[in-house]
Amino acid sequence: MKFSTMGDKIFYTTVFVSLLIAIIIVFFVVSIILYHRRYIKLQRERITAEITILENERKRIATDLHDSAGPLLSTVKLFINSLDVRTDEDKQIIARSSKYIDETITNLRQISHNLLPNALERKGLTEALREFIQQISEKQPLHIELRTSGDIQIQPEKAIHIFRIIQEIIQNTLKHAHAKQLQISLNKEEDLLLLLIREDGAGFDVKKAKANSTGLGMKSLEIRTDIMHGSLAIDSAPGQGTNYLIKIPA
Repeated sequence: MKFSTMGDKIFYTTVFVSLLIAIIIVFFVVSIILYHRRYIKLQRERITAEITILENERKRIATDLHDSAGPLLSTVKLFINSLDVRTDEDKQIIARSSKYIDETITNLRQISHNLLPNALERKGLTEALREFIQQISEKQPLHIELRTSGDIQIQPEKAIHIFRIIQEIIQNTLKHAHAKQLQISLNKEEDLLLLLIREDGAGFDVKKAKANSTGLGMKSLEIRTDIMHGSLAIDSAPGQGTNYLIKIPA
């Protein structure tokens, strides 16, 4: 190709350089986007693995406490009470020891229940939530209301994630929100399970909270929802309470 004037050469050279720069910029932008997507994917896979490991460990520890430690302590109590003692002082010591063992067994059962609620497997999600809410209400001033509608029949692998999501939100509300009321609505509508949680606490900046989150708390809500192929929306602002809406394919 021959250029008629020096101006044509400069023009085509400028166009070529501009196109080259544009291609390089597009390449770097696409590379950054792809890297960011891979990074997010790896982060989610890591957190998913952590959640899976955590649930397996909870189940193992809960089983050990329920099947091993509890019966062992009951056996120790039985042996202590079968001792032949004659003095009032020894009888008082045995009585106190039996009381301490009973308290330890009760605490172990509570820990085991928190790690893996037995009602979740025996009675289903709704009853497990009612038992959990009752336990919280006996110790905390937060008023929690649970409403359900529709046929709430959920696979066990989804039920544990929904239970943990509600558990995490309630704990966050107690720890940070200073709320007085918390309402949980669990509804089955056609092919969707809708979970709506509202609390009248202090509220927070959602974007800032997600950006500054270092633990599993906020991330676990998203990852557990992703595991169930659902969607999570959090609506909150300082001083306006918080709404959580989770949609899960039934």
